[in-house]
Amino acid sequence: MTTTSTQATRERSRVALVTCDLFPDLWEDDFPLRDALRARGADVDAVRWDDPAADWSSYGVAVIRSPWDYVPRREQFVAWAHSVPRLLNPADVLEWSTDKRYLSELAQAGLPVTPTDFVAPGEPWTPPTAGEWVVKPTVSAGSQDTGRYKLPAQREQAEAHVARLTADGRTAMIQPYLAAVDELGETALIFLPDATGDLAFSHAIRKGPMLTGPDEGAIDPGSEQIDPRTATDAERRTAERVLEVIPGGTKRLLYARVDMIPGPDGAPLLVELELAEPSLFLREGGNAADRLADAIVKRL
Repeated sequence: MTTTSTQATRERSRVALVTCDLFPDLWEDDFPLRDALRARGADVDAVRWDDPAADWSSYGVAVIRSPWDYVPRREQFVAWAHSVPRLLNPADVLEWSTDKRYLSELAQAGLPVTPTDFVAPGEPWTPPTAGEWVVKPTVSAGSQDTGRYKLPAQREQAEAHVARLTADGRTAMIQPYLAAVDELGETALIFLPDATGDLAFSHAIRKGPMLTGPDEGAIDPGSEQIDPRTATDAERRTAERVLEVIPGGTKRLLYARVDMIPGPDGAPLLVELELAEPSLFLREGGNAADRLADAIVKRL
């Protein structure tokens, strides 16, 4: 084998698991994936997405995992994603899914989405007269800049939160607080490639309630209450309907996470469709890390 072909073979076997300064050695949720890839002979590196020394062309594939510091630099992050030759999930999917205005597209497609109002910079907002409401930016990760407000008692705080976001050039989103989360929690359904390469349901987890009041900044990763959960038939059907309308289809995706909470009538409502950098809760998914590693190796 020539030197050139040897180098090419080595590059094809290299996997970059994309992270950030906060977790230079990966977030612990991805340790099982790293180890499963190495057990399959892959050369695995944890690489910061904004590392100027990174040679992305030297990797057989780069897998987005925990680049959670991108939020204030989303334009830079999206531009970086489009520059990476073999990125999973693909850059256009990442661009679409890192701005939660995609929820309006899904609602227009007839999917059961948590009712959401969007307030862009320069637009007025008239708060509802009563009820509990969640305010957050359309671009966020780890519940950054997210708060829960009881109206009318906390009207001024809610208005100030929206005003702060829009004054910073960000779009705010306002949703009703789904009270079922207090008892039932939030269900996250994780989808990974099956033997045909298309996404199939893998496992589900329960996330306990986290929002207790007005915005106090980001919630630390690892502070969530996570437990395995058996997804209901209604949750699985809803998640599959959501996946059907992903731009470009699911064959090219490495993973998807669909987060839902029961609405007032008990039927599942979509909270978020996570296609960019979700925790996949691999430890709660049986042999999920092995299956995901197999899917990555097939794409090298």
